[in-house]
Amino acid sequence: MKYLILMACCATLLDAMPNWGSTASQFPAQCASLVKKLDIPGANISFSQFVPAGTTLQFPNSDASCGRPLQVVSSNICRVSLYIPTSSISGVSMEAWLPQDWTGRFLSAGNGGLGGCVQYEDIDYATSLGFAAVGTNNGHNGMSGQAFLNNPGVVEDFAYRALHLGVVTGKSITKTFYGRKHTKSYYLGCSTGGRQGFKEAQSFPDDFDGIVAGAPAFSFNNLTSWSSNFLVLSGPVGSATFVPISKWTTIHNDILKQCDGLDGYVDGILESPDLCKYNPDGLICTPGQENSSDCLTPTQAETVRKTFSPLYDTAGSLVYPEMQVGAELTGMPQTYFNGQPFGASDWFRYAIFNNASWDPTSLTPKDWLLSSRLNRYDIETWHGDLSAFKKRQGKLLHYHGLADGIISSSNSPRYYQHVSKTMGLSSAQLDQFYRYFPVSGMAHCGGGPGASFIGNQARNLAGLDPAENVLMAMVRWVENGVAPDTITGTAYINGTKDAGIDFKRRHCRWPRRNHFRGLGNPKDPNNWACV
Repeated sequence: MKYLILMACCATLLDAMPNWGSTASQFPAQCASLVKKLDIPGANISFSQFVPAGTTLQFPNSDASCGRPLQVVSSNICRVSLYIPTSSISGVSMEAWLPQDWTGRFLSAGNGGLGGCVQYEDIDYATSLGFAAVGTNNGHNGMSGQAFLNNPGVVEDFAYRALHLGVVTGKSITKTFYGRKHTKSYYLGCSTGGRQGFKEAQSFPDDFDGIVAGAPAFSFNNLTSWSSNFLVLSGPVGSATFVPISKWTTIHNDILKQCDGLDGYVDGILESPDLCKYNPDGLICTPGQENSSDCLTPTQAETVRKTFSPLYDTAGSLVYPEMQVGAELTGMPQTYFNGQPFGASDWFRYAIFNNASWDPTSLTPKDWLLSSRLNRYDIETWHGDLSAFKKRQGKLLHYHGLADGIISSSNSPRYYQHVSKTMGLSSAQLDQFYRYFPVSGMAHCGGGPGASFIGNQARNLAGLDPAENVLMAMVRWVENGVAPDTITGTAYINGTKDAGIDFKRRHCRWPRRNHFRGLGNPKDPNNWACV
């Protein structure tokens, strides 16, 4: 219900659309009869059921690794559940949520990690705003990649097919239920969901009018090589190369000491971490200090230096850019310096080698090249030609947190430049359909010390004003032709909404950078400039 309160105060874009849903008295019966009207070849349709606002849905059969045992439903919806086989041994589970107060818009949510989890929270966010929304399990259940083992159908579903199938099917369900086609279609996803959004723009340009894609896991094969290599780089806990989590606060403070002032103000937030040329040598222990948490051994300093350096193969070709500095307290050490294989190692184990016994510590540069060469079902998602998406007047809003400790934000401007070079377009020309917004102080898809509440997910919602909500900014861009110049993020005191707003900051569109003007209150966004 909290979304409805926000909608009432600042939802002019929502009010601008007609309400094409049913009356309250008709809606439950219309929903119950939908299951008999659907004609989806090969599909096993489980149910269509009315779910009133405020209901807590339980998912007892959901894989525990998804971490989604329940979802509170924010608006009256018709919930449809179905399974569509994609081969004799693979298939996609999906849900469509159809709001009573429909605006005519359609939205597909994405997924995360190697996950096969319907992201109910994103579907609910969309339906609370009047979108007919769909989500899939990405072709398997749970966050493990075990389902990829000797099953190319599941791999293909994960690479692209599940989401596209869900979109096509979801649009059909929407039309059958409401008796008319949607007016505009949108996509909202982050991480793997970000990669899925770019995959749609690259390979299925007609699926969406507007795509909001965050922290994208594109350059997927090289990303998994880079992320899986951290275990090899750091070694097991206690080895000479291992940097304990207890030392990363010291490293973070040293980074801030060297680089925090580059944006004109020292506040613990790096507006341009790519400009920081961090040198950890000042933290090297003096004799007798080796066991202190306040310093590094020379070997540990080299591990830190390699962490913040690009990864190259044996021929000197770039595999993946560096981890950007600034993520030392936003999940990076906990993800990559815990002595355990990162989840993406399952891609090598089950999709590349088809060997459940493969040891992640045995990863070598030859394996990086093998994964890149195989590029199963074109999962790399690195095509730079978006001309088909541009031609159909699609719009693409790309964002990435500059304190992302899981997928380095260094890779996002690299793709932007790849598109620019491939299509022969300047930044001003790309602005017509593709805009990238680095978000300072945002961790992976949300959180962090910066102004990271930008409306990309329900948990990151500060308001529905298009100036500070990426989804509504996309709606305004598609439907009113007003492109976002900046995205205003909100930071709450201690990251808690109930504690009140700490500050707001406008995040600039690339290649502009945010810089403090030098005068006035730094918590006032007007005292920062995009330069």
